Amino acid sequence: MSEVNREPRRAAVDTPRRLVAEVLGTALLLAVVIGSGIMGERLAGGNDAIALLGNTLATGAALVVLITIFGPLSGAHFNPAVTLAFALRREVSAGLALTYVAAQIGGALIGTFIAHAMFAEPILQLSTKFRDGPAQAFSEFVATFGLLLTIFGAQRFRPDFTAVAVGLYITAAYWFTASTSFANPAVTLARSLSDTFAGIAPASAPAFIAMQFAGAVAAAGLCAWLFPPAELAPGFDRP
Repeated sequence: MSEVNREPRRAAVDTPRRLVAEVLGTALLLAVVIGSGIMGERLAGGNDAIALLGNTLATGAALVVLITIFGPLSGAHFNPAVTLAFALRREVSAGLALTYVAAQIGGALIGTFIAHAMFAEPILQLSTKFRDGPAQAFSEFVATFGLLLTIFGAQRFRPDFTAVAVGLYITAAYWFTASTSFANPAVTLARSLSDTFAGIAPASAPAFIAMQFAGAVAAAGLCAWLFPPAELAPGFDRP
């Protein structure tokens, strides 16, 4: 789940600051996803639709904020699938991509533990919420593909709108995908360690993660053709 701002804007940002931004951003994202899921479930009186609505609105709103404040530092990936897509486009080096992924996973775990602590839940958990079947896995392909399409399209034509576009897309994807749009391998891994409303059983996570990466690769390939750089497509922006 996220975006990368154009490289010139963060050319002067050193690697430690980028990594801290990725850790903090991913941690806060997971605290929101899991925390709002717990809060929604406790207040909804057994109505899963109401609980999901609260979870959705909190996540979409938080993404807009997190991308806005951390985008100029690290690009606000918060997502190994996003980092992979930008590495495939050679906009992020392989070495930096690997450190980003490590930071994202670490941040996701920290955010999960923070959410548990805030709601007096056991810090260490394993989810028992199975999300199995081809439809759920395919939903993750669609969710991640759409996320990357949103990021690359917004960057190409409205980079200043990227944070809002990503927040709106994830808000919608919570409801139009059968999986409720995890769209992020680090998020999926962390949510497997939370036996709460937002959890996913560890046995269900590998299929989700595989399809998330597949969706990112497919989107990176298509968007290289669909949204060519302006210098390679003179007059492309004119109707």
